[in-house]
Amino acid sequence: MNKFMLRLFLFVLAAVMFTQCRKKAFDEKYDRPDNLQPPIYQQLQSAGRFTSLIKLIDKSGYKPTLEAGGYWTMFAPNDEAFKLFFTERGIGSANDIDSATARAMVQYMLIYNAYKEDRLDDYQATANNTGWTPSIAFRRRTAYYTGFYTDTAAGNKTIVALATNRNNKGGTNGNYVSGDDNNKYITYFTSSYFNTFNLTAADYTYFYPKSEYTGFNVGEARVVTKDQVAENGVWHELDKVITPLSSIDEYIRNKAQYSSFRAILNRMYTNNTISFIYNATASQRYRVLTGKGDSVFVKIYSNLLAYSPNNENFMKEEDNDGQKDCWTMFIPTNTAVDNYVKNVLCEYYGSIEQLPLEVITDFLNAHMFPTVVWPSKFNVTKNIFSEPARFDPAADVVEKKILSNGIFYGTSKVEEADVFSTVYGKAYLNPKYTLMTRLLRSTGLNLLVSKSNISVNMLLVPDAVFAAAGYSYNSTKDQYEYKSTPTATATTNGVYDKLVRIVKTCVFFPPYKDATDNLSGSGIAKSGDAGNEGDYIKYNSNKIETGGLLDAGITANVDSSKTTTNGKVYFINQLPVYSEKGVGTHIKKLGESTGSAYNYFWQYLSNSSYYNTSTTEIVGLTGFSTIFIPTNTAITQAVNDGLLPGTGTAPSKVPNFNPSDENGKDLVRKFIQYHILYGHTVVPDGKTESPMNYDSFLKNALGTSLRFTVTTTPGALSIKDNYGRVANVIVAQSNNLSNRSVIHLLDNYLKYNEN
Repeated sequence: MNKFMLRLFLFVLAAVMFTQCRKKAFDEKYDRPDNLQPPIYQQLQSAGRFTSLIKLIDKSGYKPTLEAGGYWTMFAPNDEAFKLFFTERGIGSANDIDSATARAMVQYMLIYNAYKEDRLDDYQATANNTGWTPSIAFRRRTAYYTGFYTDTAAGNKTIVALATNRNNKGGTNGNYVSGDDNNKYITYFTSSYFNTFNLTAADYTYFYPKSEYTGFNVGEARVVTKDQVAENGVWHELDKVITPLSSIDEYIRNKAQYSSFRAILNRMYTNNTISFIYNATASQRYRVLTGKGDSVFVKIYSNLLAYSPNNENFMKEEDNDGQKDCWTMFIPTNTAVDNYVKNVLCEYYGSIEQLPLEVITDFLNAHMFPTVVWPSKFNVTKNIFSEPARFDPAADVVEKKILSNGIFYGTSKVEEADVFSTVYGKAYLNPKYTLMTRLLRSTGLNLLVSKSNISVNMLLVPDAVFAAAGYSYNSTKDQYEYKSTPTATATTNGVYDKLVRIVKTCVFFPPYKDATDNLSGSGIAKSGDAGNEGDYIKYNSNKIETGGLLDAGITANVDSSKTTTNGKVYFINQLPVYSEKGVGTHIKKLGESTGSAYNYFWQYLSNSSYYNTSTTEIVGLTGFSTIFIPTNTAITQAVNDGLLPGTGTAPSKVPNFNPSDENGKDLVRKFIQYHILYGHTVVPDGKTESPMNYDSFLKNALGTSLRFTVTTTPGALSIKDNYGRVANVIVAQSNNLSNRSVIHLLDNYLKYNEN
């Protein structure tokens, strides 16, 4: 062998030896460790009690997935579970299950990522890298999804459809996200989760009465062996077979007993609650998968609804928020829905087709809780109206199911939504009261009068009465308008403010509400509530007076009334308008007759420089006030006591109504101002806190309001001045209405102390 060949031989030998050494080192580092557990498939196969499940896995095409690397959790029913399953379904064996069904079953047994029991009920938050939140999760996303299906669009047209995978936010595509398969969730029950939310075994057995709650259940199955670690995940052995669940939308699709509710939930003709939107990406995918050229439409629910019942992804505000919450829907039977539609929703409409869409969506939303409602939590879990589930879990629920995207309860009655059952509902559900309804909303009063736990009585004024008074709403310009005559030019100047004040005069909250419980009697009542008072009304034998109606010389008649869950509604035939005249107009009306007990006060006021003859206002007096006017006799006594200017010698002095000296003029000013309660109206009804100190309109040299004390009981009102003297309201001649004011007659005068 020459030198060249020798060198070549030695080089090749060295290379071979070097390569073998490198391969040995590589294998030692990267070969599968001897202590690594086998994959899920091999473990199930070797266990010997999962033969039916293995057959399904083989049929489904998931054998390569489950015998290779990965990161799964599998819920694995044993052979005894399948034996029971086959018997219940009339199936001979796993051999009789087709590959498509096998694939669906296996996919639904698989959830993404590997979880032992102690991690399964922890929530995987994704926002702001929050990480794990212990013991608040009860669902996980599976590998199974429904995909394309056949649905019926408008005109009974059969189409290829997809369920939406997001809640509609009003976008042109319904907020649908291409590429998201809308995978279904599976529900499990752990003691840790139940402890966190104060649930008991009864919450589980309510849905699964034939199953035992053990503290770790998956659907109706018990976990008999848990936390089996494999190379590609974790598996848990079950004693019952779990199969893919329907969504709420899918479940009620062919349930005849809920067809009336579903018809409202799936309206496509008038007042639509669903639509089918063509999707080009889905259509192309369908053609690739099937070879068919059908267009694919995504079924989208209205953005006015609390959620989309075919959306499997919950809110999707975080990627995994479906782990810790789901939808709940209470669906009444046909009898309950039909009766409610006829007697409540359509009491004033010919048919449901004529109902405003908002009425339809409010009815639906009352039954659609955007959160999980457990059986023991009906009375504390709220819908989007912040109202609880008003059902008895034992008496009112005729069917209950845990589904893939939420909980379904079939009920024998409807959810009595406040928006329909309260005084507000009497305006909202009657097309003759659209302007009143609009004003209640724009003022925010609807938020109060539509709550069954807030007592209120209300006057309802029909649109025709507003129109007769010249008021209307221009929907094109979104503005309230007024015409003094039918041919006059419409104005908006101050119109809304006037209407707001009128509508506020129509509502009576505690402590004033009970004064209007029976308008067939007689009395006076303040509108509004404590701390937010409105104008007064007076009533007698179902006839109503306000300051403005009295100015016009008319009354409003109560045509009828109805009792609701939070109060009474009175249907009236006139606007309860307020007076726009100055308070002096009404004092003059009371006192201009020389024989009137109000005469002396009127004469002092009308001759005073603090009275504006053109506006009939008391100078500087704005807002609410109560005018206490002493009788002529009481004023004569004030003259003789030196509180008012007069002529002659005490005790026989007589009033000087128009003094020329400054001191006399100032006495008149102080006397008038001290007889005005500033900022509030009070009447002898016992509705205000009593006794109560109030500011008068009179201030001392330091700018401090001089005060007096008012004591009121039903039928009586007295005032103690700051000398401790008492004057009483003469009720029979009092309670006179003015512009944000009430005028009373006193049997004594009030004496002030400026110090």
